[in-house]
This record gives sequence, structure tokens and C-alpha cells, in this order.
Amino acid sequence: MNTVPGKRVLMLVVTVLVLLAACGSVPLGHSGRDVVVPDGITGPDIAGLRQPRPGLHTGGQPQATAWESIAAQGVRTVINLRPDAELGTRDEEAEVRAAGMAYRQIQVAGAADITVENAFRLWDLLGATAGPAVLHCASGNRVGALLAIGAATRGGMDTEAAIAFGKSAGLGGAEARVREVLAAPAAK
Repeated sequence: MNTVPGKRVLMLVVTVLVLLAACGSVPLGHSGRDVVVPDGITGPDIAGLRQPRPGLHTGGQPQATAWESIAAQGVRTVINLRPDAELGTRDEEAEVRAAGMAYRQIQVAGAADITVENAFRLWDLLGATAGPAVLHCASGNRVGALLAIGAATRGGMDTEAAIAFGKSAGLGGAEARVREVLAAPAAK
């Protein structure tokens, strides 16, 4: 019996897993079943869950039922970039604190709030956070935008590396705004 095709399939699977681990971020959709992020948290309760670096989990709005599971997996802080008006009647702070985690919020309503100042606020919050954190907005786009700006202005990355880092955290449609902010003389 020839096992070469089986070995090729195994080598392909191993190669894909190694590449995903090397990227440091595995985008996950909302599949309705648990999915594991390597060295990260699990769950279907955060749309677009990613892990751009160890201890930092990013994505869209977690469901109200997600907090206990997230806390049980070692997350100690939740940082929300959504303004109160986007949350409707939800009291996310109370939900998060009831699950035993710290809660922080930077209200980023849209492109006008994707600024160097808010990126600095986020960078400072992340620097002061002990243990793993979940950072979210509605989709991950604002998360990735502020992380990219912070990586370029505080993290020592060049613009393209910072944009790539932002994309690994969820940056999408706000890329043009990030480039605009980083091109401004005040960002240097």
C-alpha cells in the first residue's frame, strides 16, 4: 500500500497549522460552536475573534452570555471601544464586572474618533492591564485601527507593519483613516 498521498496530506495540514501559528492571529467567524484560538480563549460568543498577540483577544461585540466563559478562561480585563449609544439598553460594564473582570471603555463612535489621542489612551490602558484582555468594538475594525495607530506611534513599527498588525486585530474599512492619521505631521 502506498502511503505517500497520506503523508502529503499530513504535511499540508502541519504546514497550514505552522503558518497560522506564525501569523499570531487566526480570524474566527461566528460559527455557532466553540472554536479554539491557539493559546487563546474559545467560544462562539465573540464575532470575528482574533488573537493579534499573546494575551490580547480582539473582535466584535461579545454576547451578554459570553462573560463568564471568557473570565473562566483567564481573561482579566475587557476594553470596549463602543460608545454607550451603540449598546442600547445593555449595561456591559455591569455584565463584565459580575463575571469578575475589570472593565474599561474608550468611546470611539466613528472615523472622527480614530485619532492618535485615542490610540494613546488605548496603548496606555493595555500597558496597565494585568493578564489577558478582550478588546472589542462592534466588528473589530475600530479595534484594529487604534492598535495600528498605537503600534506606529508608540510601538516603533513602520506604517506598513502597523497596518498589518491592525489587520491581524480586525482592521478593515478604517484602513484609509488610519493611513490619513499616520500621515499627519502630529502623528510623527
